[in-house]
Amino acid sequence: MISKAIENCLHQARIKSWPKTYWAFDIHGTILKPNYKRNEISREFYPHAKEVLQKLNIRKDIVRILYTCSYPHEIKQYLEYFAQHDIYFDYINENPEIADGGYGYYQDKFYFNVLMDDKAGFDGETDWKVIADLL
Repeated sequence: MISKAIENCLHQARIKSWPKTYWAFDIHGTILKPNYKRNEISREFYPHAKEVLQKLNIRKDIVRILYTCSYPHEIKQYLEYFAQHDIYFDYINENPEIADGGYGYYQDKFYFNVLMDDKAGFDGETDWKVIADLL
């Protein structure tokens, strides 16, 4: 469950005095409901997704990474769409802040503390409310 992952992440950050944690977000099936159209980006947010992402923008201790297989022209459209809703990401499919170090080798797989992805078990219909309650 996503609440456990977030609680563990924030707990580790507190006890280890980490200044930041890194959260990765998929788009389709996670932030936005898929529309299954090849030439038109999805535009319907899951319940509470927009509000949670807006709150996360304010937090300087959470780095937001857009984690997507969208084509470059679609990513541009999504970033513009999210900006219209005051949602911003620090990085796209990368985390240059943690490239190498004591945690492991992150040249080919970027580092994150929390992953929100329907393929990883995230439920867009219910998990955003859980996160809203945690925040």
